[in-house]
Amino acid sequence: MTDDRMALVELIEQGADSDLVREMLAFAAERMMDLEIEAKTGVPCGSRSPERLNHRNGYRERSWDTRAGRIELAIPKLRKGSYFPSFLEPRRTAEKALAAVIQEAYVHGVSTRSVDDLVKAMGASGVSKSQVSRLVAEIDERVNAFLTRPIEGEWPYLWIDATYLKVREGGRIVSTAAIIAVGVNTDGRREVLGVATGPSEAEPFWKAFLRSLADRGLRGVKLVIADDHKGLRAAASKVFSASQQRCRVHWMRNAFAHAAPKQRPAVIAMIKTIFAQETAEAAHQQWDQVADALREKFPKLADMMEASREDVLAYMAFPKDHWAQISSTNPLERVNKEIKRRADVIGIFPNDAAVVRLVGALMLEQNDEWAVSRRYMTLETLGSVSHNPIVSLPALAA
Repeated sequence: MTDDRMALVELIEQGADSDLVREMLAFAAERMMDLEIEAKTGVPCGSRSPERLNHRNGYRERSWDTRAGRIELAIPKLRKGSYFPSFLEPRRTAEKALAAVIQEAYVHGVSTRSVDDLVKAMGASGVSKSQVSRLVAEIDERVNAFLTRPIEGEWPYLWIDATYLKVREGGRIVSTAAIIAVGVNTDGRREVLGVATGPSEAEPFWKAFLRSLADRGLRGVKLVIADDHKGLRAAASKVFSASQQRCRVHWMRNAFAHAAPKQRPAVIAMIKTIFAQETAEAAHQQWDQVADALREKFPKLADMMEASREDVLAYMAFPKDHWAQISSTNPLERVNKEIKRRADVIGIFPNDAAVVRLVGALMLEQNDEWAVSRRYMTLETLGSVSHNPIVSLPALAA
């Protein structure tokens, strides 16, 4: 699929949620399929020609979920070979990965009853280990190439988040963390930079993960945005000499747990006054005032505030235009929901490699989507956090 077509689909999907948008998108999809089938058959639909390469053979129905709503597609079939619309092609990797994980669990006898039912519904109950191995190898080649690609340029902001999934290990079912690293470069673009599995509280794990990103070329990291994972702060400081921003949203949830339900509205209102300040200096002053006001009734909350102030307000040392994006891990919320949705289908993964396979395939698709989206941050606002003079020029010229 050409970049122009991908941009067209993206533009339409970002439009208003209405019947008109869905009709426009359906018309564009139908036209794209007609053009692609014409290229495969050698002649337009309904035409006769001795130079015909193939023949149409009816249609198959498929639902296409877009930001404008669900669209029912009639995908043309061919007498010889198969056809799949190019504008749906990016979604195939994750679908294959999901099928591979399901079938791998099935052939190794470690699947749940729900997975067994899925295998039968897929018509894959007769699948062999060799067939699954070939499917796995095909997906792993693409995912591994994506996860080990060189990282170029400067990446001032790095978001890291963990999603916990169930994995079989030595006959036991354990919880493992699927770690995702997303960065924004000095061109304002978002990319998925890495995926790994492991214990999310161990400093050696975090150091090894961040070092693997650095070895691939990650540099220029100024701020790491994450939850309060033990060991991550020390690892980020050692590998990148970067500050750490503790997710403000999750911190607030933890803070509110120290107050009874009836008292929470008042506590919430007081804490929110901190983040409403216009400058870092004013926010630190307000933090002290709020902590002092809460100490008598909520001593544990006051102690928590005293211990976590620098981590929670770290984002205020950066451009104000970025505060909403770098104060929490919320930018990864949609990504995590998609991982959970697919993981819930499987229930229990057969091994860690299966986790990386599925999560990596999903992140590959997400990366493709971001590649054709508008910049996440503007060049002008990134100038002050970059050492790249090319990025800094627009801000100076202004």
